[in-house]
Amino acid sequence: MSTENEGNEGNAVPSAPSVPSVPPVPAAAPEGTPQGGPPAPEVPPAAPADAPTSQVPGATHHDGAGGAHHDGATPAAAHEQHPYAPPSPQQPPAGSAGWPPPPPAVPSYADGGSPAWGAPVPSDPEPPRKRRASGLVAAVAVAALVAGGVGGALGYWAADSNDSGSSSGSTTVAASNSPKDFKREAGTVAGVAASALPSVVTIDAQSGDGEGGTGTGFVYDKEGHILTNNHVVASAADSGQLTATFSNGKKYDAEVVGRAQGYDVAVLKLKNAPDGLTPLALGDSDKVAVGDSTIAIGAPFGLSNTVTTGIISAKARPVASGDGSSNKNSYMSALQTDASINPGNSGGPLLDAGGAVIGINSAIQSTSGGGVGQSQAGSIGLGFAIPVNQAKNVAEQLIRTGQPVYPVIGATVTMEEKTGGAVISEEGAGGTPAVTPDGPAADAGLKAGDVITKFNDTVVESGPTLIGEIWTHKPGDKVTLTYKRDGKTATAELTLGERKGDS
Repeated sequence: MSTENEGNEGNAVPSAPSVPSVPPVPAAAPEGTPQGGPPAPEVPPAAPADAPTSQVPGATHHDGAGGAHHDGATPAAAHEQHPYAPPSPQQPPAGSAGWPPPPPAVPSYADGGSPAWGAPVPSDPEPPRKRRASGLVAAVAVAALVAGGVGGALGYWAADSNDSGSSSGSTTVAASNSPKDFKREAGTVAGVAASALPSVVTIDAQSGDGEGGTGTGFVYDKEGHILTNNHVVASAADSGQLTATFSNGKKYDAEVVGRAQGYDVAVLKLKNAPDGLTPLALGDSDKVAVGDSTIAIGAPFGLSNTVTTGIISAKARPVASGDGSSNKNSYMSALQTDASINPGNSGGPLLDAGGAVIGINSAIQSTSGGGVGQSQAGSIGLGFAIPVNQAKNVAEQLIRTGQPVYPVIGATVTMEEKTGGAVISEEGAGGTPAVTPDGPAADAGLKAGDVITKFNDTVVESGPTLIGEIWTHKPGDKVTLTYKRDGKTATAELTLGERKGDS
């Protein structure tokens, strides 16, 4: 764990104009008659202009090639087994401007495809004995094509019109509104970002020896207090320079009001703070659910005003993190998020979908470095934030007194992992008793060697887990501990004590 400075199916139906105003397009006659076929029938006279549609002769031949090109289906008449020579083409009327005539403005093709002008008819059209019945069927089909084929016909006409137009350049379609006119609603990521960014600052911390780093913070109140991580400002807290730069580019000097190394929380105060500061609204981290949307704002790798999104991927994740400059760790029962968190995001706000702060981005899981706080690797989708409820309590204490106050149980536990719980040590720091005399744990009957397995309803897996859970509470809170001693399970109720300052 590290922190960061962090066709239509079926056979196509042949079409024919219901009452043609110009001669139909002739089909080119084949060069010879198929062997064994009957002689070609006489060509019937052309229908008068006012002839009913159902009596139009040759309707099944006008569009003979159209059906086979649509989806491989063939007209029903093509399945007959008695081929015959096709009729001779009709002759154009006197005064005709040319032959064949141009296609109609809106061809009645069901498939809207390109017309097959002069295409040959099939070699096996319907025998004469079927002509009357087929003519009736075709007439009905024409009516259907007029009703259902308009879309395809118009589609072809539109395409043909575009093709015949000017080709001097491309045609584009403009949106009705330009981007500057778009309204970003408050609940959208863009809306949340637009509202929150003016209240987020990039912190530059320079120590006395010239070393330093970049982190993030946000406006906590109208008095100019900035909330951030302790490890962001630790190098410049005692002797150095701190500046806070807003998203509009304005920069202000800042000073440390108080910091809590154990919580990894710090409060700064802007010098000559401007009027009209807008604090970010604080949410309720206790009500956050796994799967909730998250928005992180910060300066990853120094890239200020960067917005990333994700979800809450876990809650109450025990995390121990360090600032990389000392052997002291911070402990938290963290909100885990897959929003991209990188070095420089530390101290920045983790927002919910409504724009309220639910956590302070503080640590990332790293695949390199091998130690807590020792790596500067980028995001792998595991970021951790201090719950804002805890951070608020710490910030208020730091603003009031300048020093942190920690809740304690009055017992020293080992920091070993995979111990099945938090084991009370045999001895405390510097040879002191592991269980503080007259402290909360001692009054509840706990002893060295006891293994604490639950804190209220939360399973405790190790010492860091226990500390992280304790520090989500306040001194004076009553809690229940479940522990094991000599293979037996027992419970103890106690009232949390307090410890002032970092030791």
